[in-house]
Amino acid sequence: MHRLGFVDKLITELPHMLSKPTGSYCQSGCYNEALQLFDEMKSSGIVPDRVILATILSACARTRNLPSGRSVHSYIVASNLSIDAHLQSALISMYSNCGSLDTAQRLYDDMSPKNLVASTAMVFGYAKLGKIAVARSIFDQMTDKDLVCWSAMISGYAESDQPNEALKLFNEMQLLGVKPDEITMLSVISACANMGAIDQAKWVHIFLDKNGFHQILSIRNALIDMYSKCGSLADALTIFDETAFKDVITWTSMITGFAMHGNGRSALAVFDHMILEGVKPNGVTFISLLYACSHAGLVNEGRRIFETMIRDYRLEPKQEHYGCMVDLLGRARLLQEALEFVESMPYAPNVVVWGSLLGACRIHGDVKLGELVARRLLELDPNHDGAYVLLSNIYAKASRWEDVREVRNLMKNKGVIKEAGFSWIELNGYVHEFMMGDKSHPRSSEIYGKLNEVVTELELVGYAPDTATVLVDLQEEEKREAILLHSEKLALSLGLIDSKKGSLIHIAKNLRVCDDCHTFMKLASKVFEREIVLRDRTRFHQYKDGVCSCGDFW
Repeated sequence: MHRLGFVDKLITELPHMLSKPTGSYCQSGCYNEALQLFDEMKSSGIVPDRVILATILSACARTRNLPSGRSVHSYIVASNLSIDAHLQSALISMYSNCGSLDTAQRLYDDMSPKNLVASTAMVFGYAKLGKIAVARSIFDQMTDKDLVCWSAMISGYAESDQPNEALKLFNEMQLLGVKPDEITMLSVISACANMGAIDQAKWVHIFLDKNGFHQILSIRNALIDMYSKCGSLADALTIFDETAFKDVITWTSMITGFAMHGNGRSALAVFDHMILEGVKPNGVTFISLLYACSHAGLVNEGRRIFETMIRDYRLEPKQEHYGCMVDLLGRARLLQEALEFVESMPYAPNVVVWGSLLGACRIHGDVKLGELVARRLLELDPNHDGAYVLLSNIYAKASRWEDVREVRNLMKNKGVIKEAGFSWIELNGYVHEFMMGDKSHPRSSEIYGKLNEVVTELELVGYAPDTATVLVDLQEEEKREAILLHSEKLALSLGLIDSKKGSLIHIAKNLRVCDDCHTFMKLASKVFEREIVLRDRTRFHQYKDGVCSCGDFW
């Protein structure tokens, strides 16, 4: 975008009016030009006023340019300029947006009285960093909240594996008569997608239609993703087919939907249709395509897609593309080729790439390569909990129990904590959330009774809890209890209580399902005559008659 032509003249002739072009730059999205203008003003000896400084800080916030923001702050301090509420709010917003919450908090603590802009900035900043409890504390202390503040808090919950809280807050917002906008609804859709709750998803869809959001393209794209993650490809396809104008995100969302369900051929067919329609794919499209090929075992097709991306579309592969290719080769038991592929990369592989190869080593039980890959991964990120989990699983499969204990001790000594797992199950339109060993549910006594019954029945057909996957140092009986209290087992127990034989049980989980729970679900589907659909972090698992759609490779 061209710079506004009258700016240079204003610099020399109308310094007191410079706030107007500065604001014009920011309103036009020309943030770098606004920063350049600020530098020119200083070089010309023009002293910017508080309005200009606040506008420049806004540009720094929008671009997350912390060094420039700090430079502006230093200029304000050096100029002995008194900081009014407007300027202080701008400083807080800049530091918050740039992730420097310590500085933002100090400025916020010094502010009295605290205004809406500053408080909203703090809520946004803490929510973005995943510090939801702190964000909610500030949010609850605010007597006046605008839509931006509500949206920031809802988004924070949605992005922090607390979708239930996001929807609760959205309902509270509705009761208070605050009307949502597109940004709010995108977060609400994301929350429904994360929970995999189809009834909640349909309610949100109806709300969108009634309130005039249904024709917004970003909303339609998000709905495709939501229905795919809720297990309803039919609804996702309906939205897709009814979308008159489809951009690259629309096509990619549908490709991703088929990919997560293991329908690689359908994903490739959508891509072919996309090309015929003249829509140019981007890097994310190819990540989804490679992911689809990987989970469907389409090795040759994956190789072709990777070459097409480079040759026909001149897209330079990023770490994620290499990670997908490594995953594709690894799942096909081509571990040596996968390693050679990693070693031939034009830049150093990151944790995504090494993590993909380590996952393949777990699937195929390659201890030697697994140790090498885990070492490389932990050199990059010593606190990568997934590396310890996968390496421990590799050792356990090889019955190397001393090495399993060593991995556990290493995690303990380094203070590495495994990410908490959550599972959701929707029954009669209500979403139930569980975490490991959860006893907060009002029907806990009934759920645990059912779980004990399920375990007893499954043990009669050969189930034995795989305690080797427990990464804490416990007695054997304590390990057994820990593995039996995983969140998805609790969700399944409630699902079995409230369902009949032949029915379908939907569960969603924020992490990859462990080996023991995977076996548990397979056996439960056969013994209790239910079809169980579990969506974990990587894909959908459809358990029926003791068999999983993933073929035990996930």
